[in-house]
Amino acid sequence: ILDHSFSLSNKIQDRCDGIKLTFTKRVSTPYRTVKQEEKSISIWDIYLHLEMGNGLSDQTSILSNLPSFQSFHIVILGLDCAGKTTVLYRLQFNEFVNTVPTKGFNTEKIKVTLGNSKTVTFHFWDVGGQEKLRPLWKSYTRCTDGIVFVVDSVDVERMEEAKTELHKITRISENQGVPVLIVANKQDLRNSLSLSEIEKLLAMGDLSSSTPWHLQPTCAIIGDGLKEGLEKLHDMIIKRRKMLRQQKKKDEYQYLLYLCG
Repeated sequence: ILDHSFSLSNKIQDRCDGIKLTFTKRVSTPYRTVKQEEKSISIWDIYLHLEMGNGLSDQTSILSNLPSFQSFHIVILGLDCAGKTTVLYRLQFNEFVNTVPTKGFNTEKIKVTLGNSKTVTFHFWDVGGQEKLRPLWKSYTRCTDGIVFVVDSVDVERMEEAKTELHKITRISENQGVPVLIVANKQDLRNSLSLSEIEKLLAMGDLSSSTPWHLQPTCAIIGDGLKEGLEKLHDMIIKRRKMLRQQKKKDEYQYLLYLCG
């Protein structure tokens, strides 16, 4: 087995010697892509990394020059008047900000300290929820790390409409597997629906099995429940990224074997 592995490694090195991949680190928005920097690494180094696994330290990793994610791209969606912008600016300023209906979008990069004292940067896109703006939602969820869907816990009459939009956006092929945090806003009001009632009305059980989700009770005005919800969303995103990296690692390894076959 050792002889075979050594022979295979030599064969791969001969085939891949001198071949390099160039990675471009970019910052993307729904309207443009801004190029930042380019870095290269040889296919042979990638093969060694796949063979050695994670045994190398962060400082000596041969893939340490690859671009890394600087922040999590999060899209805030929901019907108009659900409290999306209130959620955004409560997170940014840690205080209530009187808002007006969003006719386009608001975007903010916000550093949030989670329960484990780790500071995480979220790049939020708060998109207007008026009916005429909803067809544009899919442009903002393209390549997103997570979706925050805000619902008004008091507005029983529009819960069916909220359900329709939630299921529609999560069923888009590009959003398959994207974690969803459902923010049940206005839970401080006496006539608000319970979580079990909201879960039933939104038909959460009918979401795709590939879509991880969490329903979080909140009050955006005073901030109750928001950080707890973001912790759950962060955990779901990290779990998904780990799964995607493992799958990508397997695919790359299989492709390298194909090149040498």
